[in-house]
Amino acid sequence: MKTGDAIDIPVPPGELDGRAVLITGAASGIGRACAEAFAAAGAAVHLVDRSSAVDAVADAVGGTAHVADLTSSSAIAGLPGEVDVLVNNAGMQHVAPIEEFPAEQFARMQQVMVTAPFLLMQRCLPHMRGNGWGRLLHISSAHGLRASAYKAGYVAAKHALEGLSKTAALEGAAHGVTSNCINPGYVRTPLVEEQIADQARVRGIPEDQVVEDVLLERAAIKRLVAPEEVAEAAVWLCGDRCRSITGTSLSLDGGWTAH
Repeated sequence: MKTGDAIDIPVPPGELDGRAVLITGAASGIGRACAEAFAAAGAAVHLVDRSSAVDAVADAVGGTAHVADLTSSSAIAGLPGEVDVLVNNAGMQHVAPIEEFPAEQFARMQQVMVTAPFLLMQRCLPHMRGNGWGRLLHISSAHGLRASAYKAGYVAAKHALEGLSKTAALEGAAHGVTSNCINPGYVRTPLVEEQIADQARVRGIPEDQVVEDVLLERAAIKRLVAPEEVAEAAVWLCGDRCRSITGTSLSLDGGWTAH
């Protein structure tokens, strides 16, 4: 499936009408696919990204763009708080052995993938609880459940996000608010494309071997996940049929974590 193709949303038409959704990292990849999917399901979409490219995506889906750096608490404080669905998707990657991993890069990754989701939940939860309905969706990873070498920052952040989601699930249950992680394997996004060269360098193998020998080594289904698959799962978790699903991690990893 290519960006712009029709999306078969597994939610009854109109079920998300009147719902407001905030998606981080929405200029490309999974975030863009989520913006398209939620807009197609009838939701009003707020798209957040540090890149001004988010403006064009917002125009394409009929949403509202917000250019913001998620490492800035003041920038987060300026984002909408009256949203019904929060999709914590923004992420970043760095590949290096622990002893060579820049401490400032490690800290920045935790800011974007742990602290920002925490601060955004603080902004959104009062509105969700007041309405007796809310959905917290966290785009985690197979690396939120398993580890890989040379990814200390990413693995640490995604494991922390898993714990944060479970805590939010317990606190939100009495107020109609669910919290879940979606855990894809390697998704064909700019983030993954960019790390192929890094993986080749660190492991000392040609780039054309990285996808087969590294990225898909643990997966039973030997293909990269499409961003639209993750977006469809996110929209599905907002449906009434999923109101009892909370505090869980939905794996879309081709069987990677079955090992």
